Amino acid sequence: MSDTVNQHKYVLSEDQMPTAWYNILADLPVPPPPPLHPGRMDPVGPDDLMPLFPIDLIMQEVSTERYIDIPGGVLDVYRQWRPSPLFRAHRLEQALGTPARIYYKYEGVSPAGSHKPNTSVPQAYYNKKAGTTKLTTETGAGQWGTALAFACALYGLDCEVWQVGASYDTKPYRRLMIETFGATIHRSPSNVTDIGTILGADPKNHSGSLGIAISEAVEVAAKDPNTRYALGSVLNHVLLHQTIIGQEALLQLEMAGDTPTLIVGCTGGGSNFAGLSFPFIREKMAGKINPRILAAEPASCPSLTKGVYAYDFGDTAGMTPLMKMHTLGHDFIPDPIHAGGLRYHGMAPLISHLYELGIMDAESVPQTECFAAAMQFARTEGIVPAPEPTHAIALAIREALKAKETGEETVILTALCGHGHFDLAAYESFLNGTMVDEDFTEERLQAALATLPEVQLA
Repeated sequence: MSDTVNQHKYVLSEDQMPTAWYNILADLPVPPPPPLHPGRMDPVGPDDLMPLFPIDLIMQEVSTERYIDIPGGVLDVYRQWRPSPLFRAHRLEQALGTPARIYYKYEGVSPAGSHKPNTSVPQAYYNKKAGTTKLTTETGAGQWGTALAFACALYGLDCEVWQVGASYDTKPYRRLMIETFGATIHRSPSNVTDIGTILGADPKNHSGSLGIAISEAVEVAAKDPNTRYALGSVLNHVLLHQTIIGQEALLQLEMAGDTPTLIVGCTGGGSNFAGLSFPFIREKMAGKINPRILAAEPASCPSLTKGVYAYDFGDTAGMTPLMKMHTLGHDFIPDPIHAGGLRYHGMAPLISHLYELGIMDAESVPQTECFAAAMQFARTEGIVPAPEPTHAIALAIREALKAKETGEETVILTALCGHGHFDLAAYESFLNGTMVDEDFTEERLQAALATLPEVQLA
């Protein structure tokens, strides 16, 4: 049995690990709209971002260089779990009775159990280099908070985390893991920030949102010159760091002698999807391959498929620069779905731009279908997925079943961005039949979109 399993696992040697991140900005046919200063309504410059980020990350945010070298100190940490394995999902294929070939890049092997250390480690590294003593952040399901707490522990930085209330209440072991790594964690909205106190007074905000948690973390960072803010998704430099996933997957699929016809990844803020897909989009734009690129998002928070492409704040309180992105409105409070990491009102500007250019597609999936797919995956492949990647698994299964009907050659690649060991309460909800698919209503959307800022370009 072990020989059979091993031949379907593709592992790069340590010296095959990529030593540079890929920057898709270098290859885009049209540059994306710039972020704007909320007061001046002109493009933000490095000085505008200095209160929140160290200069190295700011320069990565605006860089148009195709490749950016990964520092040796970061590579040394990466080697603890990278290169991560690529698996062929033979048992899932057999259960589905499909001729489709399904591959998944498994990021749950990291110390934090997800893809998030791919960016938390370099963010902590560059902040330590710049003399920062403390990082603040938000977290949805807790994967990002865990990853940043881990990275801060490595570099001797203090870490303070605001976790979205709905996830804080239902994932106590995620909170405890964050505390085990040495971070301080608060339920958001909290009473330790001015904005948290104000927003927390409104009952509709009780379950929290990533937008509110971002506001709280930014408020604290902005008040202390020795504290900086770290974000786990959305921004260009975060997506850049994650491209090590797709670059490894390209090499591993070469080992497997296969070429994907479909690349599908879950999207909340966009870091996992970008990390997997951007290197393949590079190859697609160069005419070397032609896979369909598909983003999977929750039906209760569908920023790509239901949102508008407009300038909006990245946080609820309007403290961040304005970003051109697909958004449901910064006041939108998503339903407290189990995939807490996907409960964000907006989509990464780079991904939004690619969607507008027609380079990629998007579909939304209800959570009961996601967990049905997760159960099938767990019982065939032996890994309990985090709720977030179950959206991509569900679409992969849809496409594999289509291939069963059409007979078309279908090769599917997805990123299993983390395990669900701390999300078993969600699985319990599905198993006992209490999980429901929340309604996403036009009324709620229009109410949130009514608060979009009026943008008059300088």
